[in-house]
Amino acid sequence: MSGLGFPSALSENVIVLPQTNQLKGLFTIIRDCTKPRSEFIFYANRIIRLIVEEGLNYLPVSPKTVTTAQNASFDGVEFDGRICGVSIMRAGESMEQGLRECCRSVRIGKILIQRNEETQQPVLFYKKLPKDVATRYVLLLDPMLATGGSAIKAIEVLLDNGCKQEQIIFLNVIASPAGIKNITAKFPKLRIVTAAIDDSLDERGYIIPGLGDFGDIYFGTEEK
Repeated sequence: MSGLGFPSALSENVIVLPQTNQLKGLFTIIRDCTKPRSEFIFYANRIIRLIVEEGLNYLPVSPKTVTTAQNASFDGVEFDGRICGVSIMRAGESMEQGLRECCRSVRIGKILIQRNEETQQPVLFYKKLPKDVATRYVLLLDPMLATGGSAIKAIEVLLDNGCKQEQIIFLNVIASPAGIKNITAKFPKLRIVTAAIDDSLDERGYIIPGLGDFGDIYFGTEEK
């Protein structure tokens, strides 16, 4: 796994999970094209859970004191404001369960973006967002950040619906340096939380070393 140290030099709003042996081991499994789909799903879900937990660290909190069963005081914190998830269909839907496991009854919106074959530009095909999305902190879900075209379009949709950059935390599994540069240049106040930054993109725009099409593998629709 590569890219260590890259994001901190670019933007303090790009957060990479600590590259522990556990995380490296999980990535070794999901990147291995010989592993069965069942293992990919199980270990990808573990990585997604780690990403969600890290993303929640960047929500605002206020001090709160509670009384324990021993009638003692504990000085803790409570989250300010409300959250929602928004998945970029279809691969982003693979991250929804991890969010639900961390945030009970969380609302999740959907955005579908596809590339226009003639212009090669991302086009919004469908969106369904919570009516009060502008008042919530948004966890934007998409596992692979390649060029950033779809993510940029999705972020523009959120901004058009009243969200502020500071309210959006983009959660993703693997990012490319190019994708991170493209997003942070356009949205410098938005946070990105990723588990890995890979080396580059190939001529087709695929992340290298990557792991293939995350959504196809996860949902079992990859071509044989």
